[in-house]
Parts: sequence; structure tokens; C-alpha cells
Amino acid sequence: MTKLLEVSGLTAHYGDFQALFGIDMTVEAGETVAIIGSNGAGKSTFLRSLTGLHSTRGQDIRFCDQPIAGMAADQIHKRGLAMVPEGRRLFRSLSVEENLLIGAAGKRKGPWSLAEVYSLFPDLKAKKNNPGTALSGGQQQMVAIGRALMSNPTLLLCDEISLGLAPKVIKDIYEAVPLIRERGTAILVVEQDVGQALAVADRIYCFMEGRVSLTGTPDSLSREQIANAYFGIGEAA
Repeated sequence: MTKLLEVSGLTAHYGDFQALFGIDMTVEAGETVAIIGSNGAGKSTFLRSLTGLHSTRGQDIRFCDQPIAGMAADQIHKRGLAMVPEGRRLFRSLSVEENLLIGAAGKRKGPWSLAEVYSLFPDLKAKKNNPGTALSGGQQQMVAIGRALMSNPTLLLCDEISLGLAPKVIKDIYEAVPLIRERGTAILVVEQDVGQALAVADRIYCFMEGRVSLTGTPDSLSREQIANAYFGIGEAA
């Protein structure tokens, strides 16, 4: 398989505080990879580093076989790496459709259009003229995902997309993941819900205190191994 993302020895700091310690990771074309871990494990910092929102000058990050460390966020976005941020961050003054269209501002070619997003999330079409922030939490999350897809990314990063949502809504949103992959978009998802991560991912990475504490395929890892790596209990295999 083709490597879309290659990260080697990634570190990250906030002043004197070190948030990431030598992270190695790959994402292959067509894969769904999940990062699990508790609050403060470094998951969101890792995504911010990939997207240029946190300084990575001098680091080793390659996307589609090109170095992207130290690049500005807008330039990384134009290369086909888009993020669904934690908290959705929709524009209050814009309608659902206007929020979606912002994602297409870079005019990157690909399979995603308004029609495709409305096909993926039919609830949004009927509410396309509503203010984006006037929707339910789950529908707002669909808008945030749709907005990122409108940029036609090669790799979609999803930061805690289930956070604060009801189980049924989470199920509905995650049912879109295989449909997104069918259109050629790989996915890297940060998820605190271990069960959901195991259900959707081809491979998982567990972060603990800024380090990779475990990695493998869902069917190769036991619940005990995952619990050990997640909470730091004993030694993870």
C-alpha cells in the first residue's frame, strides 16, 4: 500500500513543557487509523502538529511523499490534509450551506461536492438555509465533517467527533466512515471511546503522556493490553 503520512520522531513543546516525545506513525492510502488515549495524552497536539497549527520546524513529517514540517497551515491544507476540529467551530453568521462552501474555497479537485455531502448526510439538505449553529450537536458535527470533505482531502483528520453526543448520534456519524473511504479518502481519527475506535479502525495507536504506548490492529490486541497502554497499568505488550 502507498504511505500517505509518515511521521518520525515527532516532538512538540508548549514553552518549557514537552507534549510529544518521539512519535512515529504511518497512515496508508485507504486506511482508517485511530488514536486513542485519555485527556492530556497528546492526541490533539499531534493533529495540530500535522496541520501546521503547532510549530514543527525541523521535524520529519511527510505527506504524499513530500515534506510538510514547518509549512503554513493553509499550504498543508491545499496539499490535501484537512481536519475536523474538536468543538466543530462553525461560523455562527453563516448558513449550513455557506459553512460547507467555505471548505471548497481552495478549489481542490476531487469526488466531494455539495451534492455528495448532502447524499452522505441527508439531514443537512433540508436545513441548508438554517444557521449552522442552530442545529443539533450531531447535525453540527455533520456540517463540520462535510466542510472538511468539501476541500477534497486525501487524508481526513477527525478530532474527538463523538465528544458530547448521544450514542445513537455517534453511531449515525460513524456509519459515514466506510462511505468516506469508498470515495478514496483515508481517515485518521482521535477518539476517547475505545470501543468505537476498535470498531472503525484498521489500526490503532494508543497515546499516553505524549508517547505511543501501544499500536496494532484491533483483532491483534487484547482489552487488557489496551487498558494497560491507555491507563499505564502494568506493562503493555
